[in-house]
Amino acid sequence: MFPDICLSVNCSSRKYFSLWLLFNGLTGTLLVSSLPLRMTDPAVNRVVSEIIRSPEDKRVYRGLEFTNGLKAMLISDPTTDKSSAALDVHIGSLSDPGNISGLAHFCEHMLFLGTKKYPKENEYSQFLSEHAGSSNAFTSGEHTNYYFDVSHEHLQGALDRFAQFFLCPLFDESCKDREVNAVDSEHEKNLMNDAWRLFQLEKATGNPNHPFSKFGTGNKLTLETRPSKDGIDIRQELLQFHSTYYSSNLMGLCVLGRESLDELTSMVVKLFGEVENKNVPIPEFPEHPFQEEHLRQYKIIIVPIKDIRNLYVTFPIPDLQKYYKSNPGHYLGHLIGHEGPGSLLSELKSKGWVNTLVGGQKEGAKGFMFFIINVDLTEEGLLHVEDIIFHMFQYIQTLRTEGPQEWVFDECKDLNKVAFRFKDKERPRGYTSKVAGLLHYYPLEEVLAAEYLLEDFRPDLIEMVLDKLRPEHVRVAVVSKSFEGQTDKTEEWYGTQYKQEAISDETIEKWASADVNGKFKLPMKNEFIPTNFEIYPLEKDSPSVPTSIKDTAMSKVWFKQDDKFFLPKACLNFEFFSPFAYVDPLHCNMAYLYLELLKDSLNEYAYAAELAGLNYDLQNTVYGMYLSVKGYNDKQHILLKKIIEKMATFEIDEKRFDIIKEAYMRSLNNFRAEQPHQHAMYYLRLLMTEVAWTKDELREALDDVTLPRLKAFIPQLLSRLHIEVLLHGNITKESALGMIQMLEDTLIEHAHTKPLLPSQLIRYREVQVPDGGWYVYQQRNEVHNNCGIEIYYQTDMQTTHDNMLLELFCQIISEPCFNTLRTKEQLGYIVFSGPRRANGVQGLRFIIQSEKAPHYLESRVEAFLCTMEKAVEEMNEEAFQKHIQALAIRRLDKPKKLSAECAKYWGEIISQQYNFDRDNIEVAYLKTLTKENIMQFYRDRLTVEAPKRHKVSVHVLSREMDSCPIVGEFPAQNDVNLAPAPSLPQPTLVQDMTEFKRSLPLFPLVKPHINFMAAKL
Repeated sequence: MFPDICLSVNCSSRKYFSLWLLFNGLTGTLLVSSLPLRMTDPAVNRVVSEIIRSPEDKRVYRGLEFTNGLKAMLISDPTTDKSSAALDVHIGSLSDPGNISGLAHFCEHMLFLGTKKYPKENEYSQFLSEHAGSSNAFTSGEHTNYYFDVSHEHLQGALDRFAQFFLCPLFDESCKDREVNAVDSEHEKNLMNDAWRLFQLEKATGNPNHPFSKFGTGNKLTLETRPSKDGIDIRQELLQFHSTYYSSNLMGLCVLGRESLDELTSMVVKLFGEVENKNVPIPEFPEHPFQEEHLRQYKIIIVPIKDIRNLYVTFPIPDLQKYYKSNPGHYLGHLIGHEGPGSLLSELKSKGWVNTLVGGQKEGAKGFMFFIINVDLTEEGLLHVEDIIFHMFQYIQTLRTEGPQEWVFDECKDLNKVAFRFKDKERPRGYTSKVAGLLHYYPLEEVLAAEYLLEDFRPDLIEMVLDKLRPEHVRVAVVSKSFEGQTDKTEEWYGTQYKQEAISDETIEKWASADVNGKFKLPMKNEFIPTNFEIYPLEKDSPSVPTSIKDTAMSKVWFKQDDKFFLPKACLNFEFFSPFAYVDPLHCNMAYLYLELLKDSLNEYAYAAELAGLNYDLQNTVYGMYLSVKGYNDKQHILLKKIIEKMATFEIDEKRFDIIKEAYMRSLNNFRAEQPHQHAMYYLRLLMTEVAWTKDELREALDDVTLPRLKAFIPQLLSRLHIEVLLHGNITKESALGMIQMLEDTLIEHAHTKPLLPSQLIRYREVQVPDGGWYVYQQRNEVHNNCGIEIYYQTDMQTTHDNMLLELFCQIISEPCFNTLRTKEQLGYIVFSGPRRANGVQGLRFIIQSEKAPHYLESRVEAFLCTMEKAVEEMNEEAFQKHIQALAIRRLDKPKKLSAECAKYWGEIISQQYNFDRDNIEVAYLKTLTKENIMQFYRDRLTVEAPKRHKVSVHVLSREMDSCPIVGEFPAQNDVNLAPAPSLPQPTLVQDMTEFKRSLPLFPLVKPHINFMAAKL
């Protein structure tokens, strides 16, 4: 696969550049030194045992430099449930041949499909699936990264299969012909995605002869049609690419397992010591893709797919990677991207021109980088683009005048020290993938700490980068639907409409004359940086699951003291249940706007907390409002108090009301451009849930939301509440009760809140499909060329028995489903099977996105299910027990951090099931299931003739399809390579959602697992 655009540009959120952890000087770090290793194996050139790691990291590490140039990081974790490995090849799409776009990406896809030692094309995926594992890969401009996880007992077998990717892949001809369709489908998925379109346009409008300009994903045209026309054997090109670039000196390997370091060493030396070193130089690109002719005279106006308005200001800068211990790009990004009082964002928001701003360095490749300032424009802001850029240069001039500030650098250093010292434990698969990539950039001793290492304050480097941020170096792009009809160019691969305009000399001179604006200030010192890291002792007989410590008409409070991670962190979760939040589309809109305006007004205050590792989330739900506050517990109560006070006393800013309402309207309109499979999931939720408002209904009701009406709604919303709470982490029961008392007192005093009646605390129920029922709902996606489908076989309400039957069946069919429908039949890039759960009801679902028609996809899913009957019948007991064990391992995989454990508990609370020990209870039951249980489940629920079959299908047609049959016969299914599809009955076509729901009964509400009286202390 290709990574999300945010990975390509190192931008994971709007806060990213300000939060990008580039550490400066670690205090309290540990040098990990394992027992001395007597390494006599000629395959290893160097062993590194002294590796900087967080003091809270209990894993043990060893670095290896192989004689063949490969670097490896071995991680021994005796407590891990899953083992994992990743290998990163320092070669990506920038190294594609000029005449075959996407070859590196295609090579990544092909390596999964058979090797000389393991020629069966699904051997690797099947082995992983049978042992609770999973795998994936991504290709970026400079990297191809492969990774997997597996139950800890089976690391050796998985690693052996994995190593063959880099020793003897087959690149089988038949697989090649099929897999090119998967790459093409992946590109089709991205074709109407604005992030991908803008990224490719950025590349296309630079130097056309620079590798940066290449089309990295590839498609059928570049990987099949053109090569065939030009007489190019694409399989030979794949073999040549792998032979040329898959060299051990360009590889970084990371392996994590329960084994000792010596055992892991023996394992990887045996498997990877023989990878050939072709002494391939790491590709470097010393010339920047944006030269003088691509800069100051360029203003690019772009028409997006969604109704978005963005301004992108870009400066070419040199590669700063070697300065990672002083990181001038981070220093400037921290200031330019700051969101507190006196910041660039604060001033631009006060003028009503922008909503959000991101500033900082953006990765390019070895040899070049970018510095960007990106803003989300308001309608008014679109008319003031030149003024906004003028303010940017004013702020930059302020930084020049103030000069580099060591206290700012030191604060960044302190933030990173804390983040590294109390770093959460990472999940194995993501961790090995990340570390494998970092091995190319940092010494083995520093690999774990390098992204946090800020040590050297270098004013000269800060000034050097500042000097690049001048009008004569600027590159400007403006994105808006309003530019439709004004463009004169079309980008080749995505079809993006754009126009390039010169920036006038007068404008450049105006920007160059930008002087210091007195409204701009450097940030104040961050008062949210934690200073108290005390770990509170566990209370006597501390329960292992949350318990109720308060249960009144106003609130039900669940509490659990952390007894696993012992970090100075806590998670506070609140559900404010209100009968007014989702009464109708109008009230739903008002609840949304209230919270968006509230968050907007809190932003300057809460930004400092976010920088200091203290985050909050606030959103409306179908039952009211959800609030979470997570991070270091030292000053958590301060942020919580501010949020609750603001919530209870909120005064709406009229200007921001108009801006945020307009942005909300655009977001509702933009749903039309979401992926077809996302539309299918959305429509199924609307069909199956008792009460759910559509995007159309919300959009129509939004016009009725006025400022006076919203002002009147807020006190109504807060007038009657029931608050359910989970407080979990490094907190005491006394402090937990104190926070709840503060919350209730604040709401009662300022919002005059009263409790709800028990009869008002009713949850929504799920539609019950009758026995033998099959309903089909069709809609059209107006934007995408692909179709989407979700097929849902509703089984029953959630119980331990039914949960485990469904999950075990999903475990058994998961890998065959992907291998059959995605790999062999090439239905599309997105093929998924698994359980669907909502409102206490569950079932089996299939989700597919494809260029093929929905009724054909329907027939192939039914054909696949038919094949699974025979497969399960013929499955021997050993294979069946493997699936039980694999599912048990997945379910018992321990959370790696507090927030993950808290999320599991919170899921039990909001579902009103309260089965806090669900995993242990259900896995114990899982081990009693037999193959006959699964066969009976299949016969009762899933066969076409099943007496208790309850099926709902959502068909989303592509923009090119005006209509499509609901079911159909497909003569091509007589193809010996395709399993025959069963004859299907005529389904009921759902013409009206409301009538559909009115005509069917509802399931009852799920019963709680626990006795509430017994749960109280």
